[in-house]
Amino acid sequence: MKSYDEINEKIRSGKAVVLTAEEVVALGKEKGVSHVAKNVDVVTTGTFGPMCSSGAFLNFGHSDPPIKMSKVWLNDVPVFAGLAAVDAYVGATELSEKVGFDYGGGHIIEDLISGKPVTLRAVSYGTDCYPRREIETEITLESINEAFLFNPRNAYQNYNIAVNSSDATLNTYMGILLPDFGNATYSTAGELSPLLNDPQYRTIGVGTRIFLGGTDGYVAWEGTQHNPMQARGENGEPLAPAGTLSLIGDMKKMSTRFIRGAYYYKYGISMFVGVGIPIPILDEEMARCVCIGNEDIYATAIDYSVKTRAKPNFGRFSYKELRGGKITVNGREVPTAPLSSLKRAREIAGLLKDWITGGRFLLTAPVRPLPMDHGFKPLNIVPPKGEAV
Repeated sequence: MKSYDEINEKIRSGKAVVLTAEEVVALGKEKGVSHVAKNVDVVTTGTFGPMCSSGAFLNFGHSDPPIKMSKVWLNDVPVFAGLAAVDAYVGATELSEKVGFDYGGGHIIEDLISGKPVTLRAVSYGTDCYPRREIETEITLESINEAFLFNPRNAYQNYNIAVNSSDATLNTYMGILLPDFGNATYSTAGELSPLLNDPQYRTIGVGTRIFLGGTDGYVAWEGTQHNPMQARGENGEPLAPAGTLSLIGDMKKMSTRFIRGAYYYKYGISMFVGVGIPIPILDEEMARCVCIGNEDIYATAIDYSVKTRAKPNFGRFSYKELRGGKITVNGREVPTAPLSSLKRAREIAGLLKDWITGGRFLLTAPVRPLPMDHGFKPLNIVPPKGEAV
């Protein structure tokens, strides 16, 4: 048994043993879980993939005369202004009113982080204390006040494999799906993925300090669509989309290496987000969890051609099979492709390892655990006021 205080003291003194999630899987196979529990203090994880439920709060400061912004655009992308006078929220998937799919909220966030100027346009109904009715100016990340990512849903604990049984090409948030099982896409980092290394959320919770977008951030809450009651294998790993995280971090310290706007052909805008979470090895059970490798983590193949909420599945496949480049679906050999970057996930886990071994990143215990009894409710169509449809 080890405590957070004991592990942090070892980090401060430069004596902590820190491995990436891939390194600990290899060590566990070689020397066993008990050896890992006794000799490893922290395991670092990483993922870099499309996380549509992301965005940023911005405070622009007050003009002279001041304005109470009721509608706001950044580079012709609408942003939410239903807050205080000069606060706004940029949603990653919002589309430009002028160029549509070619530019959106995720690109705004990337441009600001890169230091590019962005055009701010706003209108107002005018008040006695905020008399200005319109404004157009240029802002940069340095020129505004607070700018922080607040992402309602990131770092999914496992996700679907997407396939297409129809005779038509599909353009989806899982990428282009070719007809007649022409390909299969997936978007999870497997054994490197943060929540797959802590399947029961013993160390990841509200207040956990993390790597977010190139700097440190925090878990703010469970994410939207958090579904820990998803079906799980004997090793405790979910077999389909399960837990999620709501994350927060200082956008002014982030890097476009780990925050990138993206366009999905004929679908829309998203944003790639880099997330890394340290897992303290508190006991042998945590060691067992981090030693679970790609061959023992499974995802479910879902048919995205079915236009209903409930979709048929074509079995489960390990991340070792997915990383191998092909799986057999419905009797056919299907090529696989990741939407998330394994190379960048490895880089994130490695950077976080360096931060910890260098003594610049200490671990925080959760102030509140993520719920384990949280179900996922669908949206049912109910006639308003009891009227018939």
